[in-house]
Amino acid sequence: MLWFALAMAPPLVSAAKHRAKSPGITPVLSTDLVPDQRIVVHRNAGTSNDVVVSVGIPLPPGTLRDSRQLRVLDEHDNEVPAAVQTLLRWHFKDGSVRAVRVQFRTALSGDTQTYYFALGKPRQRDLPGWPYTSGLVDGEQGLRVPAALATLSAAWLCASLIAGPQQPAAPGEPYADYVAAQFQWARTLPVDDASAWLFDRPSTLFKAYVRTGRFDYLQAADLSYRFYMKYIRRDGFPISPSCAGGWLRGDKPCDVKYVYVEPILLAVALTGNDGDHDQATVRNMMTLWGNGGWNTRPGPYTKPSQYFTERLAGLGLLETVSAYELTGDPDDLARIKERIGWLDEHQRNNPDQLGNDGSWRNSWNLHENDSWNPETDVRGSSPWMSENIVDGLWHAWLVTGDARIPPMLTAFGRYLERYGWIDADLLVPPHDWRNSCSGPDGQIAWYWSSSHASTKALSTIQESEGWYSDAHNVELTLPVAAAWYFERDPQQSAALKRRLQKLTSSYSVACATVNDTLRRFNWNNRGSGVVQWLIRQPAGSGLLHTPSQLAAQGTP
Repeated sequence: MLWFALAMAPPLVSAAKHRAKSPGITPVLSTDLVPDQRIVVHRNAGTSNDVVVSVGIPLPPGTLRDSRQLRVLDEHDNEVPAAVQTLLRWHFKDGSVRAVRVQFRTALSGDTQTYYFALGKPRQRDLPGWPYTSGLVDGEQGLRVPAALATLSAAWLCASLIAGPQQPAAPGEPYADYVAAQFQWARTLPVDDASAWLFDRPSTLFKAYVRTGRFDYLQAADLSYRFYMKYIRRDGFPISPSCAGGWLRGDKPCDVKYVYVEPILLAVALTGNDGDHDQATVRNMMTLWGNGGWNTRPGPYTKPSQYFTERLAGLGLLETVSAYELTGDPDDLARIKERIGWLDEHQRNNPDQLGNDGSWRNSWNLHENDSWNPETDVRGSSPWMSENIVDGLWHAWLVTGDARIPPMLTAFGRYLERYGWIDADLLVPPHDWRNSCSGPDGQIAWYWSSSHASTKALSTIQESEGWYSDAHNVELTLPVAAAWYFERDPQQSAALKRRLQKLTSSYSVACATVNDTLRRFNWNNRGSGVVQWLIRQPAGSGLLHTPSQLAAQGTP
């Protein structure tokens, strides 16, 4: 209950509102130094005291329109010579600057040095910029890494909306403590386990940094991103068997579920790194998603015998949204709308003619890569894999405001509440499929859920495949919280609130220490950080404004 009580506390005020004399982020009197606009330079690699700094500064919509209006200041309020380059724009909102790269030089006598950025006055001391790669030194795994990395405050990062609306992690927040405990075993670069990168390790770490401002999270994210991009295939054609744009580790260049554009967007905005990608690489990655890699080409769900996984559908949408955010390519926007349409039609008019239960119902046989047998098939869906669809839809809504998305999210939230969770009466030895780490009242979702299959059929699957499927509880808070944000029915909202309260036991440190598979860190946390923001909003409040209005009002 502590987690939900903390979540419902009064929200913080956006850094974007500080110029309007909000009681949130306040400047130091008589100077242009704003505490939450600090830049802390950290020694990252190498031994030289004289270092060149490149830092990404993401900005909320409408905050900056001319990069000449951004200055760098030292701790004594003196302007520092700096180069400032616009890297991203809010092209789908108001056209203002979304992220800049700021470059300057410093002498690190210790491990850190603090500076500030200031907005609203023209820069007087310009410095010629340099290619991002010029500031790199030799690092591990043959990578070139920055001699210095710079962190920003969590308050600024969250208010920037670079990862969508986020809530800065408060001391003692159970979810933040859970991530920190997991990071103890997830921190080391997993160079020998290709599956540890599934569900996007770099983006997961970047988002942990956004909520906390922690240098160690940023350092791990930066290193992971460089390692990931090093093994993106740059030659050939973006179609099987060549699969340009695919990931080469583990001999999986044609497996598109390892192809991620979101970390490129985050690396550009948070570190200023535009040296590990180019337009052709991004286009190959997205073309490979469009071709399906070694899977069939994605498209509408038209028959019960069609192969479908919620993971591929969700990740495909999420990466398309990220590509559009990065490039502004209208073709990517068209693909976003197309993918939304596929999911909308699948949910509302499933071709199996069993009705709309709120899920993206599909074939258990084909989901597990077995031959389709309509006589023995179990029509249903994977709750935890469907979180990937919810994550994709959430990001798509933030970018497009598509009116089809809120009903999909509330419908799945209702489905999950009615059919997704295993009733406590079934959790008796020897069939208590939970890990004991979450305590006697711990929740667990069906490994394969269904509104039509018998409990016996689902239990058989659970017994075979679903032991400890409560390892996915943390990410399942996202579909519950997203439904809460758009749900207007009081009874449904109350049920979702109760479910979120019950799921707090999954944030236990005992659960966080479970490291049987390294990719758990990614699947738990890539999309679920936003839950801490969503649950601070009134139930149904997502229907009261568009994403653009959300940005204009600022975020908690």
